Amino acid sequence: MIVGVCRITLQLEDCHSDKDKRSVLRRIKDRVHQKWNCAIAEVGDADSLDSAQLGIVVLSNQRGYTQSQVQKILQFIDDLAFARITDDEQDYIDYGDGAVEDLSRSDYEHWEPGDAAPTKPAPKLQPPRPLETTEYPWDSPDPHVTEHMAGTDEREGH
Repeated sequence: MIVGVCRITLQLEDCHSDKDKRSVLRRIKDRVHQKWNCAIAEVGDADSLDSAQLGIVVLSNQRGYTQSQVQKILQFIDDLAFARITDDEQDYIDYGDGAVEDLSRSDYEHWEPGDAAPTKPAPKLQPPRPLETTEYPWDSPDPHVTEHMAGTDEREGH
């Protein structure tokens, strides 16, 4: 599985408020997501009105296809002309079949679908605490209490 990650820096024109900036970014994100069905989100430059950073993630089973999709998405954003792309950073990660980087770390647990399910420590559960008993008049074994309650309900119209 190949994961393509791209962070683009955009220069925004004519954004005079946060509302303007959000509107431009929303249009870009909605159109990219609708056309390419990829993950896209604002990832930086939140305090600046004239620039923004978007992160895009594409997933497929072929490196060439993932790279071409990222390039097409960048071209699509540029063609929208809502903002100008000033920089982009791309990274492609091969995941699976032993291709994960930094396998030497001992705290990294990798699981393949053909392997046995990884063991998980049992959750620590608190023993249940007993509930306090509450006596209700209708639970009373005394027949006078239940008759008294029945008579009260009839008088009140219940």
